[in-house]
Amino acid sequence: MFSIIQAAGWPIWPLLLASIIAVALIIERATALRRSKITPPGLLQSVVADFRQGNVTPEALLRLEAHSMLGRIFAAGLSNVKSSREVMKEAIEEAGRGVAHELERFLTTLGTIAAVSPLMGLFGTVVGMIEIFGSPTAGGGNDPQMLAHGISIALYNTGFGLVIAIPSMVAYRHFRALVDSLIIDMELQALKLVELAHGERK
Repeated sequence: MFSIIQAAGWPIWPLLLASIIAVALIIERATALRRSKITPPGLLQSVVADFRQGNVTPEALLRLEAHSMLGRIFAAGLSNVKSSREVMKEAIEEAGRGVAHELERFLTTLGTIAAVSPLMGLFGTVVGMIEIFGSPTAGGGNDPQMLAHGISIALYNTGFGLVIAIPSMVAYRHFRALVDSLIIDMELQALKLVELAHGERK
């Protein structure tokens, strides 16, 4: 593997850096975007039960806010539960925008790596081809076998770029869909809380 990296030349080093960043982001997002961590099951029922029993104290709201991202949205709504339905809903929407932004963190970077990696690999191949045809010794002079070997080495960059881009794009699409699903789930649960708090739903 190290011999391939050496043979591919300097353009492969940015690709190696991109691959390390992509792996780190995939691991980080896979850890952070766990559904049980963001929207814990049974949290809505627990919050509604506390609300009906009159246990919505400032200390309870702080604990709820620190509990999870969904808890942060519920806490924002319950802080304004004595206001009108519209005010409570606006508070939830503001908290929801902050949570959505946090859920989408690093996804743009991962998507950029997925899109740019093939171009970086192609750039490395073009540089390698220029070096081969620009220097007779690099291509082995008139020896077709040496020339073919030089071209295959230049293509390492394109291959490596695709190896990075494919899993990065798959991970990006997966995390993008997961974030959208989590946001919709939180929106529905927050709407239920508003309706239950204002007696519009049993």
